[in-house]
Amino acid sequence: MDRSASSDNETTPICFSINSPPFKYNHTIASAYFSAIFSGLGLSSNLFAFIVLIKAYQRAQSRSRCSFLIFLSGLVVTDFMGLLVTGSIVVSFHATRFNWRELDPHCHFCNFMGMSMVFYGLCPLLLGASMAVERFMGINQPFSRSTNVSKSRALLTVAMVWVFAGCISLLPLGGLGSYHMQVPGSWCFINISSKPLDLIFCLVFSLVGLLSLAVSFLLNTVSVVTLLRVCCGQEAMQRRRNHEAEMMGQLIGIMIIASICWCPLLVFIAQTVLTRSHVQVKYLLLWLRFATCNQILDPWVYILFRRAVLRRIAPSREWSRSSIVSLYPGFTTSLRRLTRPSLGGEPVHGGEAPCSEDTPIPPAS
Repeated sequence: MDRSASSDNETTPICFSINSPPFKYNHTIASAYFSAIFSGLGLSSNLFAFIVLIKAYQRAQSRSRCSFLIFLSGLVVTDFMGLLVTGSIVVSFHATRFNWRELDPHCHFCNFMGMSMVFYGLCPLLLGASMAVERFMGINQPFSRSTNVSKSRALLTVAMVWVFAGCISLLPLGGLGSYHMQVPGSWCFINISSKPLDLIFCLVFSLVGLLSLAVSFLLNTVSVVTLLRVCCGQEAMQRRRNHEAEMMGQLIGIMIIASICWCPLLVFIAQTVLTRSHVQVKYLLLWLRFATCNQILDPWVYILFRRAVLRRIAPSREWSRSSIVSLYPGFTTSLRRLTRPSLGGEPVHGGEAPCSEDTPIPPAS
């Protein structure tokens, strides 16, 4: 008996060593309907958003807006590809009920899906943090940044985020952590375990995601405060740049959605491995659905929270920073007193060079 048991352990691929198909699990949240609806809605939303972004990029008149649109395009493309890769595998499993052990005897397919889950999970969080850094520098350091902003720099940053997330997803193939089949047998993900190597990789995944959200929250808060300083200053009319407020509003929406969707899963993984608890499949699938919602809702933040759309919803209002702040005159007065000296005493430029131009903005005299 001992020899046969050890023989079975030696012949069982590592991705099936903990959970091995077939499974008997009929929870509604793991049904084919959820997967098909989520995937179809997410793919169509991201495709529509990408078309809108292309048109907006062609009309963009400032380098900062072009840079921001490149980041948004990278986010939309990442979300689209993530849903396409992982969704097609999950929906195919529910439709055909293929046998993972026969289809993937050496765990190559399972490892690919696990890498995809990690890569396409971290990329939106890292891109959100990158956009927060870009907006923070653009709003708080407009002069030192003016000579560096360009389309090539934005594209390079997006590419670096993809490479960084890809390197993290490859760590289990190098021995740090492992990818395993997950209940109900339709997907593969990191092994949420308290074993040393698995624990380290789980913490790397969770902490990178949580740190990205923390950076986004901190820098976006500072950027919003800076914009309010400009709005409440005596030279608000001369300094007003409505597209800055529009971009910050969209970035805040992306950050809030990412926090709501991803924090439960990231905290759940870290808490499970640190407390050495048994993985509760019901909650794992629930928080995974929350994370999937991020890829569906991200494109709608840009689609809906644009001044062109807001003007159609409420055509009688002027959707600008000064008009929004003017709704709260008491708050405006108090904030002006608290923030009378603006950042560095430097004015914010009223306009920027178009995307095709790379000439720096001249410093204020």
